[in-house]
Amino acid sequence: MLTSVPRLPLNTLPAFRAAARLANLRAAATALNLTHSAVSQQIRVLEEQLGFPVFERRGRRIVLNPAGKTLLASVEAALSTLDDGMQAAAAATSGAGHLLRVTVLPSFAQRWLLPRMGRWRARHPDIPLEIDASQNLVELQREGFHAAVRTGRGKWAGLQAEPLINSPLITVGSTAIARRLFGQGDAALANEALIGDVPSWEQWFAAAGVKARVRPVADFNDGGLMMQAAEHGLGITLAREMLAADALAEGRLVRLSPVAVDPPDSHGYYFVYPPALRKWPPLVALRRWLFEELEAAQRQWAELRREGMQRAAPARPASKRVKR
Repeated sequence: MLTSVPRLPLNTLPAFRAAARLANLRAAATALNLTHSAVSQQIRVLEEQLGFPVFERRGRRIVLNPAGKTLLASVEAALSTLDDGMQAAAAATSGAGHLLRVTVLPSFAQRWLLPRMGRWRARHPDIPLEIDASQNLVELQREGFHAAVRTGRGKWAGLQAEPLINSPLITVGSTAIARRLFGQGDAALANEALIGDVPSWEQWFAAAGVKARVRPVADFNDGGLMMQAAEHGLGITLAREMLAADALAEGRLVRLSPVAVDPPDSHGYYFVYPPALRKWPPLVALRRWLFEELEAAQRQWAELRREGMQRAAPARPASKRVKR
């Protein structure tokens, strides 16, 4: 004989989720814009309806017990599905002209996306984009975003992640530095002012077969800033090939060595979005445009590679050439 299980009081579930995440009723109340007593009452109603507790009280903290952990897994999935459905419904109601909100890393926005925005606008004048450039990992549904471009391993709970590209690290510097280093080989780079973090440079020098004591003169939390510093002659840096490609093609930066390495964390770029929005026309348009632009960019990078070290090794003045 089946045991009768009471229905969940649905209005209590957001309070339960917040309290479970924050392990504190007062913090949950602040997050939900409710009073402490209101959240406490909702948790009490939930436990009374279930007929068993879901939290253990430890002073001011509350901790999920085994029953609460089991319940939370289902509640998280259910509320996430509801959030996706509401966002998809709002998007469908708004039509093609609905504002498409996308969050991306600042380096991706500055060095790759921004130079191509004119082509997006020309192709989709009826789909306005709002770009949020942030280092923070934004919760898409909670913050009202439709999509993101992220680096990582492609696993984000409740989100669809499609790989865009894995872009290796290459060494770049200003034209003046490239001229000075002409013909000296990879070992000469160890004597230059290095911009970036120690692990990445140690990995690169190891791949180049160069013993070097890595002591960077500067580091930034954003790859775009490191490339900008290199353009201004502060030193040489390691850059994602896809982010440096435009500057290489325009001569603002020069590739200094053919050696390339994967980032130490081996993180690629992904296009991320709630599964409920998969067929939403503005999101479909953005996804298609991103992949087409990346395909065109890859052809450009291949051409730059075929040029070899031509940019990294500009021709010397004729008077300085050695006759053989």
